[in-house]
Amino acid sequence: MLPVPQDSAILPEMQRTLILERALVALPVYNEVAHVTGVLDEVRRFAPQVLVVNDGSVDGTAELLANRRDVAVVTHPRNLGYGAALRSAFDYARQHEFEFLVTVDCDGQHQPRLIPEFVRVLAGLPTVELPFTPARSPDPRPIDLVSGSRYLKIFDGDSHPPVERRRINVQITAELNDRLGLRLTDAFCGFKGYRVAALAQVPVTEPGYAMPLEFWVRAAAAGLRIEELPVPLIYLEEARSFGGALDDSLKRLAYYQDVIERAFAATRLSRARETSVAANAGAGVPFPPAHGASRTAPAVEMTHQPHSLIPSAVMPAPRQACGDAAE
Repeated sequence: MLPVPQDSAILPEMQRTLILERALVALPVYNEVAHVTGVLDEVRRFAPQVLVVNDGSVDGTAELLANRRDVAVVTHPRNLGYGAALRSAFDYARQHEFEFLVTVDCDGQHQPRLIPEFVRVLAGLPTVELPFTPARSPDPRPIDLVSGSRYLKIFDGDSHPPVERRRINVQITAELNDRLGLRLTDAFCGFKGYRVAALAQVPVTEPGYAMPLEFWVRAAAAGLRIEELPVPLIYLEEARSFGGALDDSLKRLAYYQDVIERAFAATRLSRARETSVAANAGAGVPFPPAHGASRTAPAVEMTHQPHSLIPSAVMPAPRQACGDAAE
């Protein structure tokens, strides 16, 4: 690849084109016949390399995708779950030797025009529209994961999150911060950017909706560099189903905690090591509460349950949405 002339007037556009060619944008999709065409049309405006993981859709989504020649499609023969769809995207990005991967949900709640911002952060370039401040500066390590946060900054026109979803988000985010020494403000946003080479260090196994929570544990155990990028808070269809038993918020919370516990067990991240990691990382940094509220640290009652106390009945059925009902 030829070097980019540093004094060129077209440097910003050249940089944008070059880094986007090194990035794959992936959308996990399940039964999105009403949204998939419009979302993909918009994504293609900002990303030359697009993958759709069709997670066993049965509503006509597959037929719409079959008519497109501007995106790659991986199809699951049946619905396997959000985590399985993301794993397929990870595998595709590695197999095709992309440098960066950006994941976007297909429900219209992520703004495709912000995709280049995630790639810029991963590439070590300044952002254009979104404010980005590294968690620690200076930090010479490459960024392995940049996760969108709907609560890091208030944008004009932000939605108000459903109360139960916000409560669960606050509780799980606080638990991950406390146990892993992270400084997250939003543990559930599906708008993320990954350095593809780092994915080999995070062997996720959870096929269901809570796979990103397993990812946090494994990423922290692997010592990956994690950053957050503020994104607008958009809820378009608050009544959307999580799928089956997960529509019950208590069962959903128990499922999330079960996945976290199994991830800790898989990584052998002991309580002693948790304490050490948290102390070294400076855990417990306050994070914003619900939109429009004061920015002091929220009072969170932790209801952490050991793995052995969580009944197997809370585990979700395989049939579930692909990230379109985020907390």
